[in-house]
Amino acid sequence: MPLKVALPNKGSLAEPAISIFRSAGYRQRSDAKDLIFLDPENEIEFYYLRPRDIATYVGSGELDLGITGRDLLLDSGASAQEILDLEFGRSTMRFAAPDGSGIQSLVDIKGKRIATSYPRLVDEYIKEAGINATIVELDGAIESAVRLGVADLIADVVATGSTLRQAGLVAFGEPLSISTAILIARSKDPSFDLVVRRLQGVVFARQYVLIDYDISQENLTAACEVTPGFESPTISPLQKEAWFAVRAMVPRREMHQIMDRLYGMGARGILITEIHSCRL
Repeated sequence: MPLKVALPNKGSLAEPAISIFRSAGYRQRSDAKDLIFLDPENEIEFYYLRPRDIATYVGSGELDLGITGRDLLLDSGASAQEILDLEFGRSTMRFAAPDGSGIQSLVDIKGKRIATSYPRLVDEYIKEAGINATIVELDGAIESAVRLGVADLIADVVATGSTLRQAGLVAFGEPLSISTAILIARSKDPSFDLVVRRLQGVVFARQYVLIDYDISQENLTAACEVTPGFESPTISPLQKEAWFAVRAMVPRREMHQIMDRLYGMGARGILITEIHSCRL
């Protein structure tokens, strides 16, 4: 029996979810209208579903694995658990109220109406804070709730904040949650290990790059301290006497600073190569 895996069929998580599975060596649908796609070589059947429904299907045991947002999993109340943080689709949930409304802190929420698509998550948050307020559950277009008179403020996922500003809303307070895309399952099972390992390889590879450079023997030790690699750097002698070629993995976010430091200590031929996947 093939594993059954749910992927988002729309929204900000859809394309990155498909991309990470492709990078992990799994075939994906070529037609966005396809709701089911079988990868016979890897014995996986993919189901393309609404991101909000994925936790429910996985939690019920109808599907084995799925990709959804951590906030959606928490809000669903489904019997599913996080297996792997995929480290994309980062989002923050915030309260927001009309500019000049006087609602600027948790204390000001008391007795107010809060519109949200995440009723369970918001309810748990305000109860933990000891706040009594009314939750208005809506599905989409949350920013219009205040203008249309059904709520006094909203609690919604915020990316850049531009949508809030267009609606005349201002975010306030600490985030209710910080979410990323996650791989979920009803429970851990050895049959999932290969999928998890492949996805882990892609997640890790996206955090690093390979750096290659040439360095003189007198600066070799200092250069290797800058690029220690995962285990240790690979060092090969060059035809040029007392010069060596070095290869190592370095954090992607630090690669430009590392290149600058290496150049400053005399390294030349400094190259960066993408890593698409790895097993470490």
